[in-house]
Amino acid sequence: METLASPDQTSVSVTAPQALRVIKRTGDVVPFDAGKIAVAMSKAFIAVEGDNAATSSRVRDFVKESSDAILNTFARRMPDGGTIHIEDVQDQVELALMRSGEQKVARAYVLYREEHARAREDSGIQKPHPTLNVTGIDGNRRPLDLGRVETLVFDACEGLEHVDPNRIVQDSLKNLYDGVTIDGVSQALMMTARTLVEKDPNYTYVTARLLQDNLRREALSFLGIAEDATYGDMAELYKPAFLAYIERGIEFEQLDPQLADFDLQRLADALDHSRDNQFTYLGLQTLYDRYFLHRDDVRYELPQVMFMRVAMGLALNEEDREGRAIEFYELLSSFDYMSSTPTLFNAGTLRSQLSSCYLTTVPDDLDQIYSAIRDNAMLSKWAGGLGNDWTPVRALGSWIKGTNGKSQGVVPFLKVVNDTAVAVNQGGKRKGAVCAYLETWHLDVEEFLDLRKNTGDDRRRTHDMNTANWVPDLFMKRVFDDGEWTLFSPSTCPDLHDLYGVAFEKRYSEYEEMTRNGQLKLFKRLKARDLWRKMLSMLFETGHPWITFKDPCNIRSPQSHAGVVHSSNLCTEITLNTSVDEIAVCNLGSINLAQHVVDGKLDGDKLKKSVRTAVRMLDNVIDINYYAVPQAKNSNFKHRPVGLGIMGFQDALYAQGIAYASDEAVVFADESMELVSYHAIEASSDLAAERGRYESFEGSLWSQGVLPIDSIEKLKAERGEQYIEVDTSQTQDWDRIRNKVREQGMRNSNVMAIAPTATISNICGVTQSIEPTYQNLFVKSNLSGEFTVVNAFMVNDLKERGLWDEVMINDLKYYDGSVQPIDRIPEDLKARYATAFEVEPKWLVEAASRRQKWIDQAQSLNLYIQGVSGKKLDVTYRMAWFRGLKTTYYLRALGATSVEKSTVNRGKLNAVSNGSAPEAAPAPTTEPSKPEPRGIEDFLTGKGGQRPPSASEIDELGCEACQ
Repeated sequence: METLASPDQTSVSVTAPQALRVIKRTGDVVPFDAGKIAVAMSKAFIAVEGDNAATSSRVRDFVKESSDAILNTFARRMPDGGTIHIEDVQDQVELALMRSGEQKVARAYVLYREEHARAREDSGIQKPHPTLNVTGIDGNRRPLDLGRVETLVFDACEGLEHVDPNRIVQDSLKNLYDGVTIDGVSQALMMTARTLVEKDPNYTYVTARLLQDNLRREALSFLGIAEDATYGDMAELYKPAFLAYIERGIEFEQLDPQLADFDLQRLADALDHSRDNQFTYLGLQTLYDRYFLHRDDVRYELPQVMFMRVAMGLALNEEDREGRAIEFYELLSSFDYMSSTPTLFNAGTLRSQLSSCYLTTVPDDLDQIYSAIRDNAMLSKWAGGLGNDWTPVRALGSWIKGTNGKSQGVVPFLKVVNDTAVAVNQGGKRKGAVCAYLETWHLDVEEFLDLRKNTGDDRRRTHDMNTANWVPDLFMKRVFDDGEWTLFSPSTCPDLHDLYGVAFEKRYSEYEEMTRNGQLKLFKRLKARDLWRKMLSMLFETGHPWITFKDPCNIRSPQSHAGVVHSSNLCTEITLNTSVDEIAVCNLGSINLAQHVVDGKLDGDKLKKSVRTAVRMLDNVIDINYYAVPQAKNSNFKHRPVGLGIMGFQDALYAQGIAYASDEAVVFADESMELVSYHAIEASSDLAAERGRYESFEGSLWSQGVLPIDSIEKLKAERGEQYIEVDTSQTQDWDRIRNKVREQGMRNSNVMAIAPTATISNICGVTQSIEPTYQNLFVKSNLSGEFTVVNAFMVNDLKERGLWDEVMINDLKYYDGSVQPIDRIPEDLKARYATAFEVEPKWLVEAASRRQKWIDQAQSLNLYIQGVSGKKLDVTYRMAWFRGLKTTYYLRALGATSVEKSTVNRGKLNAVSNGSAPEAAPAPTTEPSKPEPRGIEDFLTGKGGQRPPSASEIDELGCEACQ
């Protein structure tokens, strides 16, 4: 029994739980003193009602009843005793006052708590814990410094709305034990904060800032700067940390010794520690796990130091190295632009392999085939994504002169390529990745389509590599016109490989005639639509081969005078010439479009500045880059291609209040890409004036004053007007750019390509590339772990309308992040926050078509299709070709039954799926062949029964090899 002292000193007896203890804010653990509940309540009444409250029977009765209720609450929670935090006790007092209707008293009590919390925060006094000890890095134990814990948490919450630092401290203390390590304290704080991310997206920034404590302690102690440091300390400590880092990195033979030749003091002064606060938890953890330099598994690189290291690495050959390094650092550390992953990995290091993509052509010669596979291994070792053109290799059944035997075709070699990609995994940083391309007329194409199947002879299957169809326009015309298609071996039709457009059509028809008069024996004839159906079926069933289009890639290529584009790359955005002597190389980086929407509109001046600096950085990569094979160096120095892309497109739409599935979004895709194109082409031309034109400039489309927007007319002429429909409107003064390019030339043969940005968009905390939002609330899994991701734009809009609460959170979990089934969400928000599978694929294609007219290369375009049928696939991919796209990327197909939830059991709401891999589903069916209309709207509205495939989940996949 405990005796409660009521205000009039009348004893009130209540039963207190046995062995109940309280953790005070100092960390002290003391026996539960029930009398303090009555004292606290009495003081609250006296503060509002004056001294008379001390003798009031009403107050006395209330204190007794409330105290009994609070103690009973803890008794029910912990009948065998336990430990509670002082804040839990005060929460119960506050709740009792509010439930009783004593609003004024409750308000006074809340203000009292807040006032004292501020006073504790302002005091900054160290608060050693007398009973909880922490094990330091040196192994010694010392009392837990609660003052520092609170400083860390309050710093982490600084400037963020709707976050509660006290809750993080209190909940974390409950998970600590005597002797916990310093890292254990940090982990407890982070784990507490990350569990609150679904309540409010700002907790992801809190978690990231708490992770910074681990980073700082690990790096600073290793560099001998300090054992630990707060966020505020870093304003001074970043400078000595940077200087020590450069010295140690060179000593460890990890950094390029040339970095020591910079004015390091000047660069150190430019470091901005406040930019550490921009990271989301996912972004910072990704950097820590996979990007920061380490020695003996200790990361000694800090975020701003990493960005400066990359900037220095890209400025090595600049005349004003320090000035350019600071300019590059500003762009990277602000997240206005981000270099690709290989550049972030390796810039400023001894092995500066900075390029993202390599494209090769594999000759029809055994020695050169294995030489090409060796090249794959060497290129993949240093973090490059690979695209292989396998069309020249003779087909199954072809005669081999040297042995007088018959070829086994392309497939057995692809099995070797697959296993090589698995074996060479880029130093454990991420999987090796390669994509094999084959033209649609190749006699092995049907077996090529089956490579990713889970059934059949496993010796003729490639479960790990990617595959893509390289589709000529003539094939698509035959599909439209319900014509026949003939398959050939390149050993008997070798020139088809290098032909495209009208020239290809003419020669292909001649070969077909040769099959009819008996001159060609090795061929196969079939209905074009039958092969098209199988292509779509395999794409749906296995996710491969992707569908890419040979003719627009070549006809619109600025470098058509210098060779042929035989394939794209791993992620289908690069369209560069390849040959036996040239391995095409591309260097990637992406403008963060969301960072350039200011006050609800695109800031053209800021975009221009970012684009110009980005193009300079990309051009520098070419000269600094390490080339694993000589053919790559030869090609890159001759043509100097770069690929500037964009990311955060969906975020930019949110910032303007625009729904993805809208005409406004299509217009924004058009106008934003036009501006990027305008400034990128001008930047490359100005670099040519400063540094010289690229070697193969003469004869290019650039030299003829033909810009990407102009090359659409070439495609129309070659393909035929009836097979293409592309908007060609424009808003900028393109004549000025044409004249400048003619006079000054271009520094780079190719300037733009939109890559997937799977990892660098995580670093910047924005949506990938040009993708719509995957889900508004989900758990993302990658090599760094699992991360709750919440659409902050959606949460803010729901808060403004008073709709963000626990019920809404649970509904979003149940509906897999979709707002569509939730009745109380207004229609305008449902449209704005439609997720990837809720956006009709025609909007993705329309927006991509508007971008493609401005891009000299291509874009990684994922297509999301819900309720898949053969008809829907047919319509979507024909539309992609009809709208002038050069390539498509992954098909994300989702069966209708996997997203329909007609009833809700409010008592048992489901958690968000963590995204399992897609299951194999039956091949889609299509309607019987019939004449097809050529108007695109007829394709879109064509009638056809949909048979949804079996239910399947889809993971949020992303290409991490390019970016």
